[in-house]
Amino acid sequence: MRILPQNTQALVVDIQEKLFPHISQNEELLANCVKLIKGLKLLEIPFILNEQYPKGIGHTIPKIQELLQLNAFEKVTFSCCQTPATMEALEKEKRKFVIVFGIEAHVCVLQSVIDLLEAGFIPVLVVDCISSRKLSDKEVAISRMVQAGAIPTTSESLLFELCISAKNQIFKEISQLVK
Repeated sequence: MRILPQNTQALVVDIQEKLFPHISQNEELLANCVKLIKGLKLLEIPFILNEQYPKGIGHTIPKIQELLQLNAFEKVTFSCCQTPATMEALEKEKRKFVIVFGIEAHVCVLQSVIDLLEAGFIPVLVVDCISSRKLSDKEVAISRMVQAGAIPTTSESLLFELCISAKNQIFKEISQLVK
């Protein structure tokens, strides 16, 4: 099943100030997320940004917020999909593939992916753009999400799949991002 730009949107999950420093391999995660966001923006993929209880966990980290320049949907449930505004935004786009990335893999990302599947969306799980405090939690969460029906991929693989061809106008820009 091919993931095409016109059928795809992105859901950014809880990459927040007070949680991010405690995440395993957080600098690599940030670099991958930045690369992914820049590429998706070149491909004109729409984004939805969520924050888990920002009064307690803080807002989206500055580097991500600077790239996205979006207002976040605040939530207190772990799944982004339990927030009506998020579901309305997802449904409004009428795009069946939802690229999912953020933290933590075994809590908010996992529950969001399960709810996306139940709502009829096809989650695209960018495994190098999710993490948890413990890698074992991330690994088990990835396994569960894939078994449930999410499509696993990496940021580089996804960007080239969405680019489709070296003849695409933005191919060179995507190639520069992934180097």
